[in-house]
Amino acid sequence: MTTEVLRYTAFSDDPAGGNPAGVVLDAAGLDGAAMLEIAAGLGYSETAFLTAPPEDLGGAEGRAFTVRYFSPKAEVPFCGHATVATAVALGERIGPGELVFATRAGTVPVSVTREGEGLRATLTSVEPHTEALDPADLAEALAALDWPAADLDPAFEPRIAYAGARHLVLAAATRARLAELSYDFARLEALMRRLDLTTVQLAHRAGPAEFHVRNPFPVGGVVEDPATGAAAAAFGAYARELGLVPADAVLTLHQGADMGRPGLLTVELRSGDPRVRVGGAGTRIP
Repeated sequence: MTTEVLRYTAFSDDPAGGNPAGVVLDAAGLDGAAMLEIAAGLGYSETAFLTAPPEDLGGAEGRAFTVRYFSPKAEVPFCGHATVATAVALGERIGPGELVFATRAGTVPVSVTREGEGLRATLTSVEPHTEALDPADLAEALAALDWPAADLDPAFEPRIAYAGARHLVLAAATRARLAELSYDFARLEALMRRLDLTTVQLAHRAGPAEFHVRNPFPVGGVVEDPATGAAAAAFGAYARELGLVPADAVLTLHQGADMGRPGLLTVELRSGDPRVRVGGAGTRIP
């Protein structure tokens, strides 16, 4: 059997920007081992695999799917950029509109809309939460990153945030600190595995609703993720919970520029709805 693996980038309308993902629109007949082999061979931070939806998922006929996500090293419960990439790929084939994805993290609705000559996808996260970080774990994370504690922004309390996957949130006091990323891969990976983290969300505040972010991803076998939708959702929930942004807000996250793959993520918070919406453009990689 030959499996067609599409290549799309998310959070950019430029194939050379954003975060590339693999998309398998028909993964029927593939087991987890085969999916992992395909993801490892492709080498992107994640590849999404679609199969038929569970009977109780809901959604319009032909617009609901089960989705599994694999990094080159392991299955992950949820991946935002691969969700956006998959939604754009589907939008090109079945048209813009509403989609529903059944993921290991829960049900994720996605809206696909026209944006100029391309498409834009906006996912709605599962209900998020944050949790405190043990000081010893913070010290270990900073040691692995080679970041002095004095370089952290004191307005941003280090925490673990979840909106489908777990991410450690650390904020740099300066853009220069964020730009200098050279970390101990094995040491950070060990800490992340112990804390069940998917990425580390490193952020710097550039304005009231504007941030620069980076995401080390050693547990996925990738030094850095160029644009990270799941972490963006977790960060939005974190920023709201700490009172760093209003309950109703639209945040702009810049990611990937330090890697030469600039991307743009929009994070929408709505009062009365704990979920977080993350959107961006996407396009096929030739």
